[in-house]
Amino acid sequence: MTKAKYTKGYYRVNSYTVLTYRLLIALLFLWISRILFYIFNFKSFNTVTTIELFHVFISGLRFDLSSLFMLNLPFIILMTFPLPFRHRKFYWVTSDFLFYVPNLMGIAVNIADIVYFRFTQKRMTGDIFDFVSAGIPIQDLIPQFMRDFWPFLFLFIFISIIFYLIIRKVYYYKRRFTEGVISYYLFQMISFVITLFLSVLMIRGGIQMKPVNIITGIQYVRPSNLPLILNTPFTIIKTIDHQVMMKVDYFEPQALEKIYSPEHHFNTDRNNTLMPDSVKKNVVVIIMESLSSEHIGAFNRQVEGYQGYTPFLDSLIDHSIAFNGFANAKQSIEGLPAIIASIPALMDRPFITSAFAGNSFDALAALLEKKGYETSFFHGGTNGTMDFDRFARASGFKRYYGRNEYDNDMDFDGRWGIFDEPFFQFFAKKLDKTSQPFLSVFFSLSAHHPYTIPNQYKGQFRKGNLQIQEAIMYSDYSLKRFFDTAKTMKWYQNTLFVITADHTSEAFLTEYKTRVGMYRIPVIFYSPAGNLRYDNEKVVSQVDIMPSVLALIDYKKPFVAFGNNIFNSNKPDFAVSYINGVFQMVRNHYLIEFDGEETVALFDFDKDKQLKHNIMNVETVDVNEMEELLKAYIQQYYNRLIENRMTVK
Repeated sequence: MTKAKYTKGYYRVNSYTVLTYRLLIALLFLWISRILFYIFNFKSFNTVTTIELFHVFISGLRFDLSSLFMLNLPFIILMTFPLPFRHRKFYWVTSDFLFYVPNLMGIAVNIADIVYFRFTQKRMTGDIFDFVSAGIPIQDLIPQFMRDFWPFLFLFIFISIIFYLIIRKVYYYKRRFTEGVISYYLFQMISFVITLFLSVLMIRGGIQMKPVNIITGIQYVRPSNLPLILNTPFTIIKTIDHQVMMKVDYFEPQALEKIYSPEHHFNTDRNNTLMPDSVKKNVVVIIMESLSSEHIGAFNRQVEGYQGYTPFLDSLIDHSIAFNGFANAKQSIEGLPAIIASIPALMDRPFITSAFAGNSFDALAALLEKKGYETSFFHGGTNGTMDFDRFARASGFKRYYGRNEYDNDMDFDGRWGIFDEPFFQFFAKKLDKTSQPFLSVFFSLSAHHPYTIPNQYKGQFRKGNLQIQEAIMYSDYSLKRFFDTAKTMKWYQNTLFVITADHTSEAFLTEYKTRVGMYRIPVIFYSPAGNLRYDNEKVVSQVDIMPSVLALIDYKKPFVAFGNNIFNSNKPDFAVSYINGVFQMVRNHYLIEFDGEETVALFDFDKDKQLKHNIMNVETVDVNEMEELLKAYIQQYYNRLIENRMTVK
């Protein structure tokens, strides 16, 4: 064996030593990235146990090794395949490129996810690339993010420099072989095959039947701590082309329909007892960007000394049916289908950008258009943002109003679109010219990073513990100004208003950092006529909005929705979401977590607000009933999407 040559602090070695050295250093930096992720997001993992931390940093190497070999497979092949020109300079320049670029990109996404995790509470997945194709102004947002989170940019640069300096300490030199050509290439080919076999083994995470996946981490930690044991290159690569879903068959078809069916038939229900007027009601759905329940004072009166950031909404809640409900998603592009089409986000890609976006599906606009409603959708963002305009059309909205239709960039926020206050006023004026009855959806945007508010309002709104809370107060003020204007218009009294959020924001209060609290949003039904009264102690989510609105306006035709009419006491109330490969369902005061094959956790969040005690094996709790309902829900969702059965035929 030829010894390494040493020159001025640098080592010249053979290709396999270079390969081994580089892979070990890259693995070390993946491991360090996990430490940084934990340090900077420590408050989000305050329930992690000592045993779990051991698994995070030791068992987590299984996921690091998988990422390492996925990122470096082209480099490994180039370094070990016995080509006759392998020792030439251009070959090694190419090899260096195939090593540095993937590994620095891996470091970059790990560092970026330290910040991004605060907003989504999950590791980045392949759907991050959908934002580029969905019309989001990346060219404007990236410089803004760099300004806002510049310490992490410098952290990446610093780590990259250290990485490069360590790597270049060891480099390849050409050895002269005394063996014959045949024996040399035979040895090299055997070495290549062995290396390739080991690489595949590392990518698979072992010799088990199924390769490691995101959900594999459940073997080592609780679902809430799953992001800690994973790494971002792993979760992105594993989901980057995750368009194909497989049917599930937990139940036979007849048994499935008895447990849960998304088909609704209101013809035998008395739907209009809450709103008995014979006149067709207008429907206005207002989706407030990032309006977590945490920001609403009316939902946090139990928190001593807490001041909310929505004074107007607090006053409206006192005259409404208001639920401290749940989002079915963590992103705007996922929240919209849940609200206007009752389609939850239970896969790794948003429905809007998935292979199923072309399916036929029932949506609020398409159904009400059949009843003679005028339909319109308002979002002040640049047209094409997140494909909202295209999805609105696919959902049956006849008119779309965005930044283009507003046609006055004096009110442009410089990043996303038109400020909330002027666009709310534009909304009210357009409604005043719309024939009744109408359905109109308004999606706000000012409470979106970088949380810009108009210059004339700077200093007017109270700042909170989170940067977003000043923008939340501005959005709430904009909502108040809309209602002040709408009250003077003829359509106002005959309108049902529904106010909710697309998803939650970063949290400050501890109870909103759990797997329950991280989905808490308002679901508010308001009628100026004052004829809405109902018990609001129910589990309500975004997907319940469409069937509940249809029930209130006495819609009689069958439709498909993955929510329930919350005003029908005979229907079960629950909320389902999906994060980090785990399905979770809130039912009564329990949270059940299911990995697709078995229940992995059960919590009583009334008694255990921090979700520290898994009571899955406690005999007094009927896990089977909740698991059965969740399985049926998943089976209906997956199989109907695959079979294009999202409407009643």
